[in-house]
Amino acid sequence: MEGVLMRFATGEQAIAVRRPDGTCSVKQQRGASLTARYGILGLPIVRGAVTLVDTLTVGIDALLYSANESGGEEIELSKGAVAAAVFLGLALAVGLFMLLPTVLLRVFGLIDAQPLLANLVEGVIRLSIFALYIGAVSFMPDMRRFFQYHGAEHKAINCYEAGQELTTENVRRHSRFHTRCGTSFLLVVMLTSVLVFSFFGWPNVWVRIATRLLLLPVVAGIAYEIIKLSARGDGTWQRMITAPGMVLQRATTREPDDGQIEVAISALQAISPSR
Repeated sequence: MEGVLMRFATGEQAIAVRRPDGTCSVKQQRGASLTARYGILGLPIVRGAVTLVDTLTVGIDALLYSANESGGEEIELSKGAVAAAVFLGLALAVGLFMLLPTVLLRVFGLIDAQPLLANLVEGVIRLSIFALYIGAVSFMPDMRRFFQYHGAEHKAINCYEAGQELTTENVRRHSRFHTRCGTSFLLVVMLTSVLVFSFFGWPNVWVRIATRLLLLPVVAGIAYEIIKLSARGDGTWQRMITAPGMVLQRATTREPDDGQIEVAISALQAISPSR
């Protein structure tokens, strides 16, 4: 909220947040990631699942810090309140992306279709709901500002990876799209889930939900490896993998203003060599 979180693969991270008085607050943390500290957690597939859990934990702390810093003295949230909000968000995700597709399958008369077909159609419905959801929230003023900071984050990273000095002018010239974006990862997770879940039968709704939740770490692990491989080159197949995510980023990123770019630079400079 009103800020940017930057992380390095080594586990170092920094959050920069714009306070109501116009100043920029920076919180820096250093330490090895779980995958770096424990070798077994860095194995392919496993590291993707670990990163998913680690990101959720870091996200709760980042939301708490940014909400309190950007809200001023009149807003003071507890970690429990933010965790409750995240839990409600996850419950909403289960309702939208797991329960609703099943309900719509029944409405369309496909609930008794061959299991493979039913799973594939359910996946298509899930992806459609996801796209509609992203499109709808992009019209909310607060989310548009959030997406501007998202664009500032990408621009700063692109500038850094291009080897240029992190100045507002340099960062402004770079693209607001990035192949390793979390939005792209989320989309790859959903596409991977369509393929993985299509191999399972069509049990009752509660068993189906439990199966999907239990398989989520596996799906996230596979998606993580796909994203890592696609980021290693610019060949035809890499572009094919990243293309849907890059299209989706047109909705989840916006061109930032200079103040938002400054926040992104502050976060990146806090954990990167001077540039």
